[in-house]
Amino acid sequence: MQESVSKICADFFLRGNMSEIDYEKLAEIELQKDETEDAQSGQEKTFMSPPFEDTELNINHPYYDVARHGIIQLAGDDNFGRKVITFSCCRMPPSHQLNHIRLLEYLKYTLDHYVENDYMVVYFHYGLKSLNKPSLKWLQTAYKEFDRKYKKNLKALYVVHPTNFIKILWNIFKPLISHKFGKKIIYLNYLSDLREHLKYDQLNIPQEVIQHDENLRRKQKGKLPPVVKIPPPRPPLPTQQFGVSLQYIKDKNKGELIPPVMKETVSYLKRKGLQVEGLFRRSASVQTIKDVQKLYNQGKSVNFDYYHDIHIPAVILKTFLRELPQPLLTFECYDHILGITSVESSLRVTRCKQIIHGLPEHNYVVLKYLICFLHMCRWPLVRDLQAPLDSQRTEVSCESIYNRMTASSLACVFGLNLIWPSKGTVSLSALVPLNLFTELLIDFYMNIFNSRTVPGEILP
Repeated sequence: MQESVSKICADFFLRGNMSEIDYEKLAEIELQKDETEDAQSGQEKTFMSPPFEDTELNINHPYYDVARHGIIQLAGDDNFGRKVITFSCCRMPPSHQLNHIRLLEYLKYTLDHYVENDYMVVYFHYGLKSLNKPSLKWLQTAYKEFDRKYKKNLKALYVVHPTNFIKILWNIFKPLISHKFGKKIIYLNYLSDLREHLKYDQLNIPQEVIQHDENLRRKQKGKLPPVVKIPPPRPPLPTQQFGVSLQYIKDKNKGELIPPVMKETVSYLKRKGLQVEGLFRRSASVQTIKDVQKLYNQGKSVNFDYYHDIHIPAVILKTFLRELPQPLLTFECYDHILGITSVESSLRVTRCKQIIHGLPEHNYVVLKYLICFLHMCRWPLVRDLQAPLDSQRTEVSCESIYNRMTASSLACVFGLNLIWPSKGTVSLSALVPLNLFTELLIDFYMNIFNSRTVPGEILP
């Protein structure tokens, strides 16, 4: 088999001008090679998992037939708040059991939730076989379908466990791929390499892929450096702002309810950022964000004017919320919030109010402060008779004519920074209720928060 593969490959490359049929044959040969190697290593015998099905997925989902396999998954955020989407080839059933046109539609449907913001994709190549691979024609169609809207805010495409099949694809698409997009493709030979870029524990990697990675490392034993063990975390500094609880920050800041980092970023954005297009959607320099976090954790002052980038305080605010040990809306509220879509439309605001008023006092105050900042102030466009005069001021979503951030857009950005499950990651099917709940908080701020006040609370 090895000799025949090498001979055919040599024949193809010597011809120079390869046809689409030639590439299809060569791709098939490489996949068969991968399957042979897996069989020889005994991987398929040592680990055979049952077919994956997303049991939490509602059967009424528009792409239930595809989504139930879990091929495409939301895997939380990277270290700087950019959404991470995974694509697992090992979860693709045989081609006769999966409509690849529907798969493409579902992939676009999923990405449409995120392409307005910076995002990342992790592609787990292991598991692509002759039986489940899409045709090259399908891949060419897919590449054409993903126009600038999808490519512009994609910050990285991580290809994990690449094989010669990937090299063939690169040869096919290289004339079509811009140099700028090509730089976004990052090849990773081992899962451990992902730790440098993403929150590895959030990825929900298929067991087949983990087993394959272990087999690869076993083959390279003695040639690879050992996986570095992460040391236990150090005790937090008295001035710590990130990664510690609201109570810890309150105790270290003379009982102030609103964390300093939150007050300072909100204040700065109110003064200088509300009319910036794409506010909260864009990312910022990774190193700069680390530097600013370090300053805050050390109790030092931060002058955002120094950085000349309004997106830095926006990212810092999201990062603060995301790094809380428990989400601002608390783990206990997660299932209640997921149920918002099953509530009759006319009763949803009342249900939101019930959930919010059940929050611990400190969480409620901080949430109220944040949502007040994001609230769509209807004055002077539409007079809100419930709103006191001191609330008739310009907030983020009221400036949406300039910043393009409506309440719905803000909900998509902040939803997953306010709530996440205590175990695992948020599934794609949970995004709709989480974002809807957050949008209701922003749109109906006065109605939801007007009947509960806490001594010492302040508004931005």
